Amino acid sequence: MATLHWNENAAPAVTELADGTKVYRTNAWSPPGCHGVGCGLRIFVKNGELQKVEGDPDHPITKGRLCVRCLTMKEYFYHPDRIKYPMKRVGQRGENKWERITWDEAYDIIVEKYHDCVEQWGVNSVSVWSGTGREACRYQTPLCLDVFGSKTIVHPNSGWSCLVPRMAVMSWMLGSAYVEYDYANGLPLRYDDPRWEPPKYMLIWGRDPLRCNADGLWGHSMIELMKRGTKLISVDPRANWLATRAEYHLQLRPGTDAALALALLHAVIKTGQYDKEFVEKWCYGFEELAERANQYPPEWAEEITGVAAADIYAVAQCLVEKPSSACIGLAIDQNPNCIQIGHALYSIFAITGNLDIPGGLFMGQPTFFAGDVNNDASQETAEAEEEFEGIGYKEFPAIPMIVNTTHPDCTLDTLETGRPYPIKFAFIQSTNFLASSIVVQPKRWYEAMRKLDFIVASDIFMNPTIAGLADLVLPISTSLEHDGIVMNSMASQPGQYGALVKIIEDFGETKSDLEILLDLHHRLHPDSQDPRWKDTDSYLSHDMAPVPGVDVSFPELKERVIAQYELEYRKYEKGLLRPDGQPGVNTPTGLIELYSTMLEALGEDPLPYYMEPKFSAASRPDLAEDYPMIMTTGARRFTSFHSEHRQIKTLREIHPWPTAEIHPKTAAAKGISEGSWIYVENPWNKAKLYAHLTPIVKENVVSIDHGWWYPERGAEKMFDVWECNINNLIPNKENGKLGFGTHFKSMPCTIYRAD
Repeated sequence: MATLHWNENAAPAVTELADGTKVYRTNAWSPPGCHGVGCGLRIFVKNGELQKVEGDPDHPITKGRLCVRCLTMKEYFYHPDRIKYPMKRVGQRGENKWERITWDEAYDIIVEKYHDCVEQWGVNSVSVWSGTGREACRYQTPLCLDVFGSKTIVHPNSGWSCLVPRMAVMSWMLGSAYVEYDYANGLPLRYDDPRWEPPKYMLIWGRDPLRCNADGLWGHSMIELMKRGTKLISVDPRANWLATRAEYHLQLRPGTDAALALALLHAVIKTGQYDKEFVEKWCYGFEELAERANQYPPEWAEEITGVAAADIYAVAQCLVEKPSSACIGLAIDQNPNCIQIGHALYSIFAITGNLDIPGGLFMGQPTFFAGDVNNDASQETAEAEEEFEGIGYKEFPAIPMIVNTTHPDCTLDTLETGRPYPIKFAFIQSTNFLASSIVVQPKRWYEAMRKLDFIVASDIFMNPTIAGLADLVLPISTSLEHDGIVMNSMASQPGQYGALVKIIEDFGETKSDLEILLDLHHRLHPDSQDPRWKDTDSYLSHDMAPVPGVDVSFPELKERVIAQYELEYRKYEKGLLRPDGQPGVNTPTGLIELYSTMLEALGEDPLPYYMEPKFSAASRPDLAEDYPMIMTTGARRFTSFHSEHRQIKTLREIHPWPTAEIHPKTAAAKGISEGSWIYVENPWNKAKLYAHLTPIVKENVVSIDHGWWYPERGAEKMFDVWECNINNLIPNKENGKLGFGTHFKSMPCTIYRAD
């Protein structure tokens, strides 16, 4: 199914310059944090010291281009605030009193606390926590399941509002684990390959690919497509750089994505130019979908979204052309209506026949990063799941069908109540969740976590989560100090295997997340004969196995640095998306389910629908009297990855403060000028932010940075994380019917100057 390619003309893994400087080729992942694009790096080292970082022109995707975060890696690497040694707490939690210890002592403490918790509370009282984007997310599941033997895997993102809702729709409706726009990333000739053609139109919905490079996507490929004639359609409440160059920018009211998606679906069907042959052969439930879409005409959506009906009809006329594609992002997930938004949008590309064709939406192979997705679960598996009442599984049974984590919002309930079982031990793995993009009502999480018996955290810098909660700290190495791999788009899409190559000796006594995983496995399972756990090379070679047809070991990859692999188009015709090898897709009907039997079985509407945001002025006019503005969060910056990079001087000079973007007319009415410090407030809390006046946001909307804290203000104060944490203004457990999505994008608020 997959074909592997090496660039035989690429530079060697290591070369030496005339002055003795060695130049190493490697790939970036984390730390520092970034989604798994695996950008190519050239690392210049002289006398064992890092001199500079450049892009690698031999990388088949990034071709020498780098963001400012990688370019400032020397500042990151040698930063005086890096955690260099294992440390244990000697004062009270939050006092910032630590004692240096050895790795053996740290492991002894972890093993002792683990056995104490298991003996007293059971194995599931042990939990492993992880965030998003960091390399550690690859090791969260094996650390929890294989090392600790626990099922309490925690990703504390309210409504699992990051990729997973979209993947639920992809799996249940399309029978594919992951779909993404086709930018020829697996083809050795890339855009010059005769099999590929550029999309005529690209629908960018709720994503800023130039800044976020989400889920392993190389976002700058959007520019490459534009150079080859692709025209853009942008859907976003903000006018980012791509939106200013789009044929159409649909600047909708935050939170109304489902209304716009349904109206666009309506308009596409009304053109009569959709692919009737594809619908007849490969789709299930078109008549029912068309009847539902008929209820949502663009004229109705204009009143709801603020987007002109004429523009919706015009965009529909664009999307019936072949090939056309879509770049669909996080804003879909951060909405309780998320399943319905994805359902409507992917239906458009299904009925237009733009699935798995060159230049269309590429359908990924059926693998999944956080557990195997299988719409036909065996009876044995179902019975095993029924015996174990995972956190949130009874209330939201769709969660364990897609991921093997707890339900995030229900996890907070469990921490506070001890039901259905207590959590007493937490391994917080490379996530600063009190300050990051994911935890809503973070003060509640903080108070609930303080009740735990034992908390160990691993990271590269001290942060609010460690300062406030940890009993033990493990120092993590950067991606220049350890071996690893990076696979874009969770290996589901065509792309590359990249080797993270250890180039410089550890700064202090740091270890990689993988080394910690292996060390703990050796301690807790000393008699294991499983070759996977022998060493890093064995583990990484095993970890590269999921791509069918790719047979390469990690030592071989490390020597060659990077390999490309391609996957076939039109897999549904060739039996490559079904376990039985038959044509079709991996859904109960074997067809693309426009009418979803999976949603129906879960008690949800099998067809997409619109739900007005719960706290909007239309839903809650009582709130709108005092809080008339709409708050939307999560816009990306070039200078940071979620809550990381706040202590890097060069990056702080570029973007120094947590910022609220406000339209000049809105600011003038509030007496707010450029650079004012303001409060954004609603009934849940308030946050202090720096005002930036800009017409890129709609009037009456405020767009707010996430993930902020102040490393310069001291661990004793938890780096003043509560002052600027916008997630304090978002309620917990306000999810969609299946437990997915929340109100990151559509909360009511007011703004006023801070004294």
